[in-house]
Amino acid sequence: MTIKAKKNLISSTLILLSGGKSSRMGTPKGLLRHNNTFWVLTQIETFIGLDVFIGLGYDSQLYFDAIPWLKEATKTSMTYKGKRVRTVINSTPEFGLFSNLQSVLKHVITSEQVLVLPIDVPLFNKEEQHKLSTHVNLIVIPKYQHKKGHPIKISPEFWLSLLNINLNDANIRLDYLIKKRNPSEISIIEVSDGLCTQNLNTPKDWQTFISS
Repeated sequence: MTIKAKKNLISSTLILLSGGKSSRMGTPKGLLRHNNTFWVLTQIETFIGLDVFIGLGYDSQLYFDAIPWLKEATKTSMTYKGKRVRTVINSTPEFGLFSNLQSVLKHVITSEQVLVLPIDVPLFNKEEQHKLSTHVNLIVIPKYQHKKGHPIKISPEFWLSLLNINLNDANIRLDYLIKKRNPSEISIIEVSDGLCTQNLNTPKDWQTFISS
């Protein structure tokens, strides 16, 4: 499939973190059925940029069984709905979400800003994506009604520093590392789409979301 230029295309790379156990959901969150497809594919389709990385971990084989081309995407970019998609398998998922992020960042072009999105947070509307991606600062965090959300935009000047952090530190989390930065390097931007603050962790959360 040919990649066509789009008027609303942005330069950010989307990182979908989908390497956890999904123990509270009881099934891999990215493989939940949504609009006659899988949730992970809905997330990709919603993105207004071009490049997407999916960080897998515990349930990688289940993803490959359900969406076979994701396995091919571990070797080379695959095209889906006009997006270039790469899959990265985190070899140490037991170290948690930051480990998943770090494993993906090692494959991202070092000049790219990235949008970090856990698979259980719905990607918000195109207008808010554009607002987030075009706001200039080292770190940009959306906020809806006094609550911070995702995706978080991080620029290379910040995320390159995350690549060599020792995962044995139990306190290594992205939000903790962000708090250590100079406040002038962090922008909190108001958005009008509350999806950025949702967390689809349980079957009840999911049913409420798809029924709304």
